Amino acid sequence: MPPSDRPATAHDRTKGFPAGTYRVQIRPDFGFKSTAELADYLADLGVSHLYTAPILTAGPGSEHGYDVVDHQRVSPALGGEEGRLALRAALDAAGLGLVVDIVPNHAGVGVPAANPAWWDVLKNGERSLYAKWFDIDWSGGRLLIPVLADDPAALDELRVEDGELHYFDKRFPIADGTGEGTAREVHDRQHYELVNWTRGDAELNYRRFFAIVDLAGLRVEDPEVFDATHREILRWYAEGAVQGIRVDHPDGLRDPGGYLRRLHQAAPDAWLVVEKILEPGEELPDWPVAGTTGYDALSEVCGVFVDPGTEAFFDTLDHHLTGGTTSWQDLVHETKYQLATTQLAAELARLCRLAPEIEGAGPALAELAACFPVYRSYLPFGSRHLAKARAEAGRRRPALIPVLDRLTARLRNPADELALRFQQYTGAVMAKGVEDTAFYRWTRFTARNEVGNDPAKFGVSPDEFHQFAEERQRKWPHGMTTLSTHDTKRSEDVRARLAVLSELPGDWTEVVRRWTRVAPLPDPALAHLVWQAAVGAWPIERDRLRAYALKAAREGGVGTSWTRQNEDFEAALGALVDSVYDDPALYGEVDGFARSITAPGWSNSLGQKLVQLTMPGVPDVYQGTELWDFSLVDPDNRRPVDFGARRELLARLDDGWQPPIDATGAAKLLVTSRTLRLRRRRPELFTDYRPVYAEGRVAEHVLAFDRGGAVVVTTRLPVGLSRHGGWHDTTLSLDGHTWTEAFTSTSYGGSRLAVADLLHTYPVALLVKE
Repeated sequence: MPPSDRPATAHDRTKGFPAGTYRVQIRPDFGFKSTAELADYLADLGVSHLYTAPILTAGPGSEHGYDVVDHQRVSPALGGEEGRLALRAALDAAGLGLVVDIVPNHAGVGVPAANPAWWDVLKNGERSLYAKWFDIDWSGGRLLIPVLADDPAALDELRVEDGELHYFDKRFPIADGTGEGTAREVHDRQHYELVNWTRGDAELNYRRFFAIVDLAGLRVEDPEVFDATHREILRWYAEGAVQGIRVDHPDGLRDPGGYLRRLHQAAPDAWLVVEKILEPGEELPDWPVAGTTGYDALSEVCGVFVDPGTEAFFDTLDHHLTGGTTSWQDLVHETKYQLATTQLAAELARLCRLAPEIEGAGPALAELAACFPVYRSYLPFGSRHLAKARAEAGRRRPALIPVLDRLTARLRNPADELALRFQQYTGAVMAKGVEDTAFYRWTRFTARNEVGNDPAKFGVSPDEFHQFAEERQRKWPHGMTTLSTHDTKRSEDVRARLAVLSELPGDWTEVVRRWTRVAPLPDPALAHLVWQAAVGAWPIERDRLRAYALKAAREGGVGTSWTRQNEDFEAALGALVDSVYDDPALYGEVDGFARSITAPGWSNSLGQKLVQLTMPGVPDVYQGTELWDFSLVDPDNRRPVDFGARRELLARLDDGWQPPIDATGAAKLLVTSRTLRLRRRRPELFTDYRPVYAEGRVAEHVLAFDRGGAVVVTTRLPVGLSRHGGWHDTTLSLDGHTWTEAFTSTSYGGSRLAVADLLHTYPVALLVKE
């Protein structure tokens, strides 16, 4: 890129908000050194800030960093302090800033010896200096640690070695003066009790992240705990090494608003974004943040490339395949109630202990959580959600109405401990019941099964999208926008290709009904999900599709699950996947169908990428997605990225190459780099939002808007457009200025532009007012 197109100095790049970020899954095999080597490429790509996964010391072997064990040190596995400083130097040299991901809700405790604070709590119990760090209920006695095998004789495997208590490869401390006698006698004197792993869901007495026993909840509402767990991160901010902070899972905190106000006070000039998942129509509280991490934007952007008129076809197909007609709302209620009373039973029991005077509190609290329409409220903000949950719970369980009324009287009180903990509970119930369960059971059209989406809302009209974008421009113009993250169920390009199915309901119905006959599965809904994954990510290696199918089956929990694995069902599932590769006829059909939707999928991919990069907000590019990326759910979406290939293609583009739309993905790299560079170089072109409407026979196939001097034009529903024979007389009315199209460098003049001319080379255009 020409030197003039880069930020001039490190000082300049820290002013205001990022122009664009690039997410790197920094990990032990791609640490600070490897990330530092990307700095010049990212600057050339056009972003202003690197955005990393957590970089504090995580649990041994951690591939993600969300299990922090030592808040005082940057991770040695990533390169330590020396590596961090080298990364900073590389970013400074490239004129880039840094956005870091932090994890205030929980800490890693799966390897107790790796976490000094947790080790001290295990050793010294409630008297530990660190006891208040963790959200532990000591009222019932010892701290329960669910690690033992499901065997009455498991305690016989304990042994005392080197002044510690060992259970196979797990080590635990021994309190001073309690190490005499047999291993079982020593164990019985400790401040903790090792218990059967199956007791964890029902009896655990420390708050977890969702249902993960290896992640213990932190009490950052305590100022001392906040200071201790944030000191290192805030040191980086104070020295100018960090300009932005992404806050992981604030919904798990006791007081998210109070926490964010404290963080803002400690880092007043930082760009703060929160991983807050907003349900459709939900408002973000008035927190001192720039906005969310963008799942709400993802939902709207992807939805506008879906044909909403074919929903009935997919309802019919789903009914034919499954033989049922369960609504999304009823399914969500079922899965949320199930999770609330099983995997999250320990949290429910703790709530019940806070309401001993209310008989039947358990079922009523679980019902309220199952009916809660959003992840949580932030009392007094969001109290209407509790009222809605109370009304729905009473409708579903009239016998519980007296108990519900007594409970909601307390749950409305922001000062009541029951109300505070119930807010934490509903978020976990929603996440486990919907994201990790219902999304894998409701499979009529999986392009819409994404975090922050409402799968019952089949598509988004252009008018709905414009309304959303205008609202975002008014309220949260500097929040993050995204299309892919490490938490998305399928990548943006998989969803873009699956969106094509909404234009081909008859073709899809024909092939999927035949495939389910050729390779049957006892769970037809899961089979439908697997077939969509296969064509959406095609060509996909057998082991990747097998791994995805197995994870999806266990998450959905119908034919098999993580805790009760059904070998026969899993064998049948593996046989289904294998048939795709071993049956030549079936392989040919899957390959042929995937090829038939690939080109319109590319059109959707370019369209949604351009929209995401230009709409109100700060765009994030997830690692590797500047080219086509057909990844499925984690860990598939954390696979290594070939940055060498991306460098080479970007250099070719800068040499004047006009790439075709083909399998290289260079066209997406062109759209991404040229758009990011424009946003960084000329931010004044992106300060407003105004819908632009096309006129003509196929005007509904255009989605366009003016950001204040940069006009975005995209193609939607490309199959339908092809059936119409192209753009015909479709035009866009702009002002009389001269415009330069960013991807082809073509100049246009006049007040009326023919869409056929504008989109002759690519199905998208970015017009810049000159």
